[in-house]
Amino acid sequence: MDLGLAGRVALVCASTGGLGLASAQALAAEGAAVAVTGRRGEVAAGIAAGMEQAVGIGADLLAPGAPDALVDQVTAALGPIDVLVLNGPGPAPGTAADLDPQGLAAAVERLVAPHVALVRRVLPGMRERGFGRIVAIGSSGIVSPLAHLVSSNAARAALAGYLKTLAGEVAADGVTVNLALPGRIATERVAGLDRQAAERTGRDAAQVRAAAEASIPAGRYGTPEEFGALVAFLSSARASYVTGTAVRCDGGLVGSL
Repeated sequence: MDLGLAGRVALVCASTGGLGLASAQALAAEGAAVAVTGRRGEVAAGIAAGMEQAVGIGADLLAPGAPDALVDQVTAALGPIDVLVLNGPGPAPGTAADLDPQGLAAAVERLVAPHVALVRRVLPGMRERGFGRIVAIGSSGIVSPLAHLVSSNAARAALAGYLKTLAGEVAADGVTVNLALPGRIATERVAGLDRQAAERTGRDAAQVRAAAEASIPAGRYGTPEEFGALVAFLSSARASYVTGTAVRCDGGLVGSL
């Protein structure tokens, strides 16, 4: 299937590793011009050098004015942004009983505020051109909240609510807005969570992973490439009638529809 991404410009946030990198690679493989971004500018540049049409840009989206500056840099290098993939590092683990207002505010500042700023910058151009794809890399925690990840559960749910509302406002303009929700995907982030769970429970990380895999109907962790393929589809011309939804890539882990 031709996804119709050739010649499109994609900005992928936090794409120097993990799910962001897999998404950037999938989009590049479909012919999109990709902006690889992250706080490690030299790593972003190195990754971009291995792609046919790409630029690597160092960006800390939590810095004042960073979202606007990033959009300006991408537009100057590649052209107007057609595809915006929202992504960012998750907050530290923690329990609901221990969460305080300051911790909640910090999670929102990390996972919601910069993404809203990016959307506000690229959306007018998308609507004017009659084409736009906004895909947020979220978490299955917005469907089934995850133990010991209360800050992530709360902030990602807030972003999901914003994006669902936005989807209804811009669908008639040719702009789709969706979430791609990973389950247990074999990234360094998930490996780190497994190590932390091992420390809490007195097991080793291999035992934690084996128990997690046993809870997944597919019987294994997903690969970043499998997740990237989902992001590429949701970003594509072929997904023009898919909007306002959250699509899970979780091997059947979450027990709800």
